[in-house]
Amino acid sequence: MRIVGLTGGIGSGKSTVSNLFKAHGVPVVDADVVARNVLKKGTGGWRKVVAAFGNEILLPSGEVDRPKLGQIVFNDPDKRQLLNRLLAPYISTGILLEVFKLWLKGCKTITLDVPLLFESNMDKWTKPIIVVWVDPQTQLERLMSRDGTTAEEANSRINAQMPLDLKKTKADIVIDNSGSLDDLNEHFREALADVKRPLTWAEFGLCRDGALVAFVSILCSVIVCRKVFL
Repeated sequence: MRIVGLTGGIGSGKSTVSNLFKAHGVPVVDADVVARNVLKKGTGGWRKVVAAFGNEILLPSGEVDRPKLGQIVFNDPDKRQLLNRLLAPYISTGILLEVFKLWLKGCKTITLDVPLLFESNMDKWTKPIIVVWVDPQTQLERLMSRDGTTAEEANSRINAQMPLDLKKTKADIVIDNSGSLDDLNEHFREALADVKRPLTWAEFGLCRDGALVAFVSILCSVIVCRKVFL
């Protein structure tokens, strides 16, 4: 099984690339979706976060006010690290569960869409690693346009994450999204060709079909040995 790591930065266009993978038949496990699920009212993650940040982060319905919580942690590195520590075990478990579901379906290649791929050490699970990169000025302008924020607010959110230039040095594949949508599609097609190359024997052995082949091979060997020695 090939597990592709996909990451980027806020405003880099990672979600657009994630959607392109889905459109081309590559299943995606989205860490943001998993994170939303582990913060639902009554879950273990919800209880941990409410205990740490107080009831003021809750909506009248009892659900977490995610924009309010985001504003708190983006402006306070210590609180951001605390939130990551509280939710990391739940998010990791949720991601593993989604990967296992896709394994059971026989998927041979999947994509892990994880904003904090390197920070959470999930890059160790994935190969190749794809970073969606954009130049700093374009990133700032896109984020301001998307969220309607000031330059100061946008820079605060950008600086709360690992720099894209640093992520770029850790990547196996870099998708440059500084240009037009047509440019992005071209860069994506090049990356997709690499992602869809034939599985190595090691990768095949990790997928469901590979496990079945191994099981049948072992079973046949046992039967043959029994016939030889009986």
